[in-house]
Amino acid sequence: MGVIAMGEGLPRMSGQIFAMLVFEGEAIAFGALSRRLSVSRATISTSIRLLEERGLIRRVNKTGDRQDYFQLADDAYAAMTKYALAGTRHAKAEINDTMSKLPEDADGVRARLDSFAAFYDTISEALDDVATRVSKPKI
Repeated sequence: MGVIAMGEGLPRMSGQIFAMLVFEGEAIAFGALSRRLSVSRATISTSIRLLEERGLIRRVNKTGDRQDYFQLADDAYAAMTKYALAGTRHAKAEINDTMSKLPEDADGVRARLDSFAAFYDTISEALDDVATRVSKPKI
């Protein structure tokens, strides 16, 4: 999971925390994450913040316990898909921006960039479908 996280632009530790939450299936205390993964609390804090920002995990409290606990977000997989979708849409916007700056006589380049943009359109449509399929209905 650490290697997968790195491929998604996250630190390896974020993937390891995510994996631990997937494997455990229940909320894990902040301190327990630090101990079990043998890393500093600062490292855990940084990774937790990134996972929370992406909507992959959520902070929970337990009555009578002052410590923060973390668990997978209810819609973690939909959040992953939406993040990937935002990336493909950003890539398409960059391609479109590049095309808008091309000189008038750059028809060959424009045609190749159009194909590249269409590629991202196809990926975006597929990810949109995946996001819908993995989203849990709100109750």
